[in-house]
Amino acid sequence: MTIDLERILATAMSSLQGAQHTADLEEWYRENLGRKGEVYLLTRQMGQLEPEERPLFGKRLNEVKQQLQARYDERLHQLEAAELDASMAGNAIDVTMPGRKQPLGGLHVITKTMREIYRIFGDMGFQIYRSPDVETDEYNFELLNFSPYHPARDMQDSFYTTKKDVILRTHTSSGQIRAMREYFPDPVRVILPGMCYRNEQITTRSEIQFTQVEGLAVGHDITFADLKGTLTEFARRLFGANRQTRFRASYFPFTEPSAEMDVSCFLCDGEGCQVCKYTGWLEILGCGMVHPTVLRNGGYDPELYFGFAFGMGPERITMLKYGINDIRQFWANDLRFLQQF
Repeated sequence: MTIDLERILATAMSSLQGAQHTADLEEWYRENLGRKGEVYLLTRQMGQLEPEERPLFGKRLNEVKQQLQARYDERLHQLEAAELDASMAGNAIDVTMPGRKQPLGGLHVITKTMREIYRIFGDMGFQIYRSPDVETDEYNFELLNFSPYHPARDMQDSFYTTKKDVILRTHTSSGQIRAMREYFPDPVRVILPGMCYRNEQITTRSEIQFTQVEGLAVGHDITFADLKGTLTEFARRLFGANRQTRFRASYFPFTEPSAEMDVSCFLCDGEGCQVCKYTGWLEILGCGMVHPTVLRNGGYDPELYFGFAFGMGPERITMLKYGINDIRQFWANDLRFLQQF
C-alpha cells in the first residue's frame, strides 16, 4: 500500500505541473484530494494493514496530503496571476477586481466663504432670508429709493427679460423690502445671500454674475453705533481678532447716512503692500442707516422704527483672503484652481 501512495504522489505531482488553467486544477483537486480522490480513498484501506504498520502509513499519508495541498496552492496562485494578466492585456473588464476609488468632491471656495459669513451672523441672531433672482423693477430699484431716472442706476446695468419691468436682480438689496413686508410689524434681523447679475464687461475684477450678502436690521432703538459694533465684530471674527476697522462717508440711495467699511490689511498687518495699494486698509463692504423712504416702503413708520443695512461681495472677500487676482477663476470650472481650497 505504501508503494501505491508513492505512485499516487508522483502521478499527482506530474499532472499538477501540466495543468494550464484553473479549471484543470479544479478537476485535479477532485481526482486527488477530493472526498472521492485517490489519496482520500487510501485512508479507508488502513484497516487492512498490520497494527504496527498503521502509524507509519498514517504519518506518511498526512505528509503526502500536505505536500500535494501546498503544491496545489502554489500552482493555483501562478495560474490565477497568469489569467489575470491575460485578461487585462486583452482589455477585458474583470468584475472581480476592486473598483477604482471615486474621488471626493469639496465645497467651492465661494461657498466656504458664504458659510463662514452665515455662521458669524447666525451667532449674532441674524436669520437667512432668500429672495428671488428674478425681480421686478419696482422691488429692485423703485422701492429702494431709485427713481426711474436716478443716476445710480447707471452703475447697475441690468439684464432685462421679455416681460416688461422684469429683470435679473442687480443686488440682493431687493430682498430688503420683501423681508420687511413679511416681518412687519415685528423687528427684522436678516441676511440676504444670493446671486446677482449685471451686464458688465468681464475682466479680472468684474463678472456678469456674482454672489452678494446683504444684511438688514430694523427695530425701535437701532443706531449707527449698533451698525459699527455689528460689522466690527464680523470683521474681527472673519479676518482676525486684531483687525482694525474704519468707516468712510459714502452714498447709497437706500441708506442715509452711508459709509464704506475698511479693515486693516491682514496680509501686511497695516504696513502697506501691493494688495492694499500701500494704504494699509482693505475695503470690504458698504453700509448705512436704512433710508426713511425705504422703511416706509417696507411698511415701517420711520418716526418709530430705525434700521441699518450692509452689503458685501463674497468674491471680493475671498480674493482678498486668499490672494486671488482674477475673479474669472471662480466660474471657470478649472480643477487645478478649485482643488487648492
